[in-house]
Amino acid sequence: MPQETFCPQEKEVYAVLESLGISFTRVEHPPVFTVAQAREHWANLEGARCKNLFLRDEKGKRHFLAIIEHEKNVDLKKLALRVGEKRLSFASPERLRRYLGVDPGSVSPFGLINDKKKEVEVLVDSDLEQATFVNFHPNINTVTIGLSLADFQRFLHWTGNPVRFIRL
Repeated sequence: MPQETFCPQEKEVYAVLESLGISFTRVEHPPVFTVAQAREHWANLEGARCKNLFLRDEKGKRHFLAIIEHEKNVDLKKLALRVGEKRLSFASPERLRRYLGVDPGSVSPFGLINDKKKEVEVLVDSDLEQATFVNFHPNINTVTIGLSLADFQRFLHWTGNPVRFIRL
């Protein structure tokens, strides 16, 4: 597929992955905003299907990107305690745009490309360490890309954001 058909958000993700020597698979689909909607288009995807939660602390000073397997639920009260906070909640669409440069429905670890000040802390569910491949939106919710877990970890290292693998 010619690169000029990619939207700007995608192009930036693919340019970074290419610079890191990371290969990936790409699947186009209608816009999806929830796991339930995305599930309809995942039949041919290899590996873990991931969901991403953009969270903030009670005072809005710390921001977190939680990356988990799509079927898993997260207890935000327990997670808050694990990261040393009293309370976590979902960040607003404005904060999502400010820190990750994406809109609701397109939350992705690739949004870390836009976090120039490295303010977002990344929390990856340790269960994903068992996956061979992981799948995410490339900052747009009409495409899902898959890459090896090792390559995903290389990408996370490249971002420079603080990353923790923890039990979510």
